[in-house]
Amino acid sequence: MTVTNVHKDPETLTMAITAEFDAPVDRVWETWADPRLLERWWGPPTYPATFIDHDLSVGGRATYCMTGPEGDRPHGWWRVIAIEAPHRLEFENGFADENGTPSATMPVMVMRVSLIERPTGGTRMDVVATFSSVGAMEQIMAMGMEEGMKAAMSQIGALV
Repeated sequence: MTVTNVHKDPETLTMAITAEFDAPVDRVWETWADPRLLERWWGPPTYPATFIDHDLSVGGRATYCMTGPEGDRPHGWWRVIAIEAPHRLEFENGFADENGTPSATMPVMVMRVSLIERPTGGTRMDVVATFSSVGAMEQIMAMGMEEGMKAAMSQIGALV
């Protein structure tokens, strides 16, 4: 199984994505904690990611780039706000230049990841992105975030 629901709410400035996996919480957590596994799904199939830094501790930072089919290389960063392995991860997520320096002109969002054991076995993963404004949300949505996240998260099932 993979993505089961996407809910966008401009009033709360959020987009929530739910996915389900027939794997235990610990195994799904590894797809976030292990940068080599994360590279295999963070980004749509046509934009595979390469993580340069990956520090999942409070205040830790991750930097990455994605390589597109035309050779373009958009860069991004995370700053970890909270972590309760293997159930919760919260981080700021933004765009960066090729040196990993956060972009001053692109929106930053907060991502909250929750991994919950399903009563029938397996894991439900909830990912909630919170935006700073309606304009920021609209800008990121226009760039294809919903489609990109659904395509990216659909790759996790093969890893767990």
